[in-house]
Amino acid sequence: MRLFSTSSSSPKPNFPLFSPSQNPKRSTSKTLPPFKTRLPSPSFLSLPPCTANSSPSFPVLDQEADREDSLEPKQDTFKKVLVVRRPVMDVSGEENDDGSEDGEAEGDDFISKPSGIDAGLEEFAKKMPLFEPERSESGGTLEKPLAVNLDLSLYKARVLARKYRYEEAEKILEKCICYWPEDGRSYVTLGKILSKQAKRTEARAVYERGCQATQGENPYIWQCWAVLENKMRNIRRARELFDAATVADKRHIAAWHGWAVLELKQGNVKKARHLLAKGLKFCGGNEYVYQTLALLEAKANRYEQARYLFRQATKCNPKSCASWLAWAQLEVQQENNRAARLLFEKAVQASPKNRFAWHVWGVFEANIGNVDMGRKLLKIGHALNPRDPVLLQSLALLEYKHSTANLARVLFRRASELDPRHQPVWIAWGWMEWKEGNISTARELYQRALSIDSTTESAARCLQAWGVLEQRAGNLSAARRLFRSSLNINSQSYVTWMTWAALEEDQGNSVRAEEIRNLYFQQRTEVVDDASWVTGFLDVIDPALDSIKRLLNLDQGLINKAREPSKDVESIEDGAEEPFLSTSLGLNDGNDIGYGSRFDLNAFIKDKLSLDPSKLDLLMENSGNSSPKRVTSPRRMWRSQNRTIMTLP
Repeated sequence: MRLFSTSSSSPKPNFPLFSPSQNPKRSTSKTLPPFKTRLPSPSFLSLPPCTANSSPSFPVLDQEADREDSLEPKQDTFKKVLVVRRPVMDVSGEENDDGSEDGEAEGDDFISKPSGIDAGLEEFAKKMPLFEPERSESGGTLEKPLAVNLDLSLYKARVLARKYRYEEAEKILEKCICYWPEDGRSYVTLGKILSKQAKRTEARAVYERGCQATQGENPYIWQCWAVLENKMRNIRRARELFDAATVADKRHIAAWHGWAVLELKQGNVKKARHLLAKGLKFCGGNEYVYQTLALLEAKANRYEQARYLFRQATKCNPKSCASWLAWAQLEVQQENNRAARLLFEKAVQASPKNRFAWHVWGVFEANIGNVDMGRKLLKIGHALNPRDPVLLQSLALLEYKHSTANLARVLFRRASELDPRHQPVWIAWGWMEWKEGNISTARELYQRALSIDSTTESAARCLQAWGVLEQRAGNLSAARRLFRSSLNINSQSYVTWMTWAALEEDQGNSVRAEEIRNLYFQQRTEVVDDASWVTGFLDVIDPALDSIKRLLNLDQGLINKAREPSKDVESIEDGAEEPFLSTSLGLNDGNDIGYGSRFDLNAFIKDKLSLDPSKLDLLMENSGNSSPKRVTSPRRMWRSQNRTIMTLP
């Protein structure tokens, strides 16, 4: 048997080809695959398999063979049988609109048809647009910068915020949020900058947007938002946000500590201790938690326990300036001036440029009679922190008390220019002008302080001082209104209640004065602290220490009894508190001062801080002559886009 091919060398067949379906007499019991037939006689031939490699682009049988074929009455059937599907690779997008090929392909089941996958891919390919490189550029999609640019931008924004260039910092942070919306640092920094400008509604919106962008998994945003709500006196909302921060990360110690401080201000001591204990449980030893617990023990007059907790705080972080300062203030309260001075030295060694360390130490030395030492410490702090208004405020009050009012006015004016929104500066300046007899100037300064924010504790002190001014001027109705407004902000102020009672007593209203005193004792918050809590807590901290066992077995006679600072009306010299130093620091005559320490202050600031002790006054004058709003530096890290030449001062 010989098979004829369609090549030019082989002869063309002159007979038709039959399929098994067209010849029922020759059918067999077996199902034959497509393109295969059983040959009952040599006259019937089979076609070779039709593939993409072997199939030619022209029909297998030409038109002449079709005309000569007269054995089959239906000539269309032969055409349907002999039609060969073109390979997929040869298919182009151009097909006949009448669909003739599709109709012919559906006619015979034995002819290979395109599979469903091929047809679906072909239709999908027709609908897909051609690739256009310019489409991505016209769409406005910008390429995301490298991650290192985020760190540099955040650092630049913080530097600009320190220089009070808030608008530039906000623009940079908005770009950071646009490029890196999943990073929480941009939201935190922008929210803090807005809070410093008293834009609390905008800051709240930024924190809310940050929580949504990070899907609530960033505890820092929750914690900063909670602090903001606490400042806005939304206590319930602040608790919810602190709780959300601890849920996002139970190891976030700032959330536990901030929540505990909130409960302490609300008088919930047990709740605060519980939160601090949770912070230690999940986060381990932390100096701020130990410090807060130590302050609680000191407030409850358990001073040995407080000293132990302060010691634990300094062990956790020997560089914690806040822990050394808090411990030093405890010793000042106990009138242990030598121990307090040693702790102040530790504080400045832990953080040489810390403004709080130099400020509190300088005020301490001035209060115990070392005026020159206090002035020197305040000047050192100002030289290290020339943008801090608090140091200039304390220095101005020191100069007013021991020098002249004109020098104090110069310092007050410079402090108010550094930070016009710092309320204590305006209050202290107004108090000094009232002492000097400038009543109208004092009223203007008090009004300026209240225009900044009339809901803070500083505003309550300002209203109390203004009420005393009006009382001395004979405006009793105005004084009563001011006292009432002050108590609406801070109802726990002992000085305000007693000053108002003294006003009524001077006017002969003894019954009204007694009612005011009774109101104070009725509404004041009684903080009841359980001493038994200390035993279990200290055992958890370090159960192996024998000193703790001896501490817990102390005789009750060795522990000082709880004492409330006696503040009668005569102790308030002019009715208004002097805005110099809190009475909790304790004053004495300074006779027990001993300079047994080996700490050399002049050598320390010369070696560590590169300051010449003999040129502190010159530094003060130079800082006063320079404009506070223009901070120039010969080493500029960034250059404006519009400037091409760097100008040195």
